[in-house]
Amino acid sequence: MEPMNFTKLDGLITVIAQDHQTGEVLMVAFMNEEAWNETLQTRRACYFSRSRGRLWRKGEESGNVQLVREILVDCDRDAAVLRVDQVGGAACHTGYNTCFYTRVNPDGSEEITKAEKVFDPDAVYGKKG
Repeated sequence: MEPMNFTKLDGLITVIAQDHQTGEVLMVAFMNEEAWNETLQTRRACYFSRSRGRLWRKGEESGNVQLVREILVDCDRDAAVLRVDQVGGAACHTGYNTCFYTRVNPDGSEEITKAEKVFDPDAVYGKKG
């Protein structure tokens, strides 16, 4: 297998998680080489959290894991799409199924929340989401 290009973005690649069945974009995150290799080995999404400065195994706190069904890589090999089964109902730490729950009109005139929360982040994380 041709290696991924971790030389850009301080050793990270951009990763989009997409629902394998519906095609809905769930979230955008980053992986370093260690997270990439762990994801390949376990078939569970593992990311690199820039805010925590460490590996972040999706669902380690919430239980909302992502089981990887397919991986698509771009031509430069510095970005990937993980087609996943989202277990637990929510990809977003704010309690929504997707991180992309806000719709903004193209002219910027209106912003609408287009989804219902799947869980209460205060109950899951013990803090506000």
